[in-house]
Amino acid sequence: MSSQLHTLITAEEIQNKVQELAAEISADYAQTPLHLVGVLKGSFIFLADLARALSIPCSIYFVHASSYGDRQSSSGIVKIQHSLNMSNKHVLVIEDILDTGLTLSTIMEELNKQQPASLKVCAFLNKPERRKADIDGDYIGFTIPNEFVVGYGLDYGELYRNLPYIARLENVEDSS
Repeated sequence: MSSQLHTLITAEEIQNKVQELAAEISADYAQTPLHLVGVLKGSFIFLADLARALSIPCSIYFVHASSYGDRQSSSGIVKIQHSLNMSNKHVLVIEDILDTGLTLSTIMEELNKQQPASLKVCAFLNKPERRKADIDGDYIGFTIPNEFVVGYGLDYGELYRNLPYIARLENVEDSS
């Protein structure tokens, strides 16, 4: 079965939202050193654009988290790899999509153990219909319907991350 892409959020809408989020974050952290923690792999493009748009100094780190058993459904088991020390630091976790929330809640639990000065979330996309964990983002780019999307860092079988827009991927069997 072949897949079709249908644009949901344009590249221009994305760049406008990144600028808006960066202005809000820069204002909120104007007097505070900020430590960005990107969740790999999906957040890398959003994180790069956001970091360049910030008007404040920031440090950039990454964690690798995975919970996908196959190409698009969560296994429910979250694996996290990192070597971070965020003790007494102001931390903003950068996530590509806040979906079930299982991955992000596990990351937040792990980072909270390090006793950061503050810990917040910036999610590029929010899909609240799928939420299984009690977690929300502090900064949200776009709230989208419960559709499988790709582009701007999000993938299907490691494809489509390089698209400069967000597209709904149709004719994909949803096994979640």
